[in-house]
Amino acid sequence: MAIVLYDLVGDDDRRFSPNCWRARLALAHKGLDCEARPTAFLDIPTICGGTQKAIPVIEDGDKVIAESFAIAEYLEDAYPDRPSLFGGAGGRALTFHLNNWVNMAVHSGVARLIMLDVFEQLLPSDRDYFRENREGRFKMTLEQFQDRSDARVEQFRALFAPMRQTLARQPFLGGNEPLYADHLVAGALQWIRVASPFQALGADDPVHAWFERVLDLYDGLARGARTVA
Repeated sequence: MAIVLYDLVGDDDRRFSPNCWRARLALAHKGLDCEARPTAFLDIPTICGGTQKAIPVIEDGDKVIAESFAIAEYLEDAYPDRPSLFGGAGGRALTFHLNNWVNMAVHSGVARLIMLDVFEQLLPSDRDYFRENREGRFKMTLEQFQDRSDARVEQFRALFAPMRQTLARQPFLGGNEPLYADHLVAGALQWIRVASPFQALGADDPVHAWFERVLDLYDGLARGARTVA
């Protein structure tokens, strides 16, 4: 039986959540069948017996696992005979560090570039909730929060300077083949790709070329997502 992934959905079946994309790529990496079940923001309290407040969440038989890194760890431990997401205990520990960097630095940078675009791609029923929630968090309107000034874009691109050095040596963050580390960063860039027409990285950026390679993984799973552009 396929593992169920509760997958955040916007208007026109756009699957924009970076954390849900991490989980989808992790499942594909493990070669596990997945039913990515579209779930609106306002539907989250109704899933899994009303026990969840955020997604991604997976159901694997009678097991329910929430939060993207916890999902990756569960898949690694529950399916050890399938391709590794971390490449060992040391790799798991280092990937957790990368997870924190993506959550704190990269996602914050993405949010400033596309948050109003995300709002505009939501299901109409979710928009009032999203605006109230995010504007309460940011202490400003979504229109004020989204900022694509030259300085903001350059600040975002500068985050990837260490990654460019890594990619000068190897095709993936995991080395010659991708690991969950690649899925972490790819989820953030997929967030932009699905929810916004904005091109955050230059076409000649090595990180852009790496992302193109990730889009082609697993029979083009991420490339096949419905986008705005």
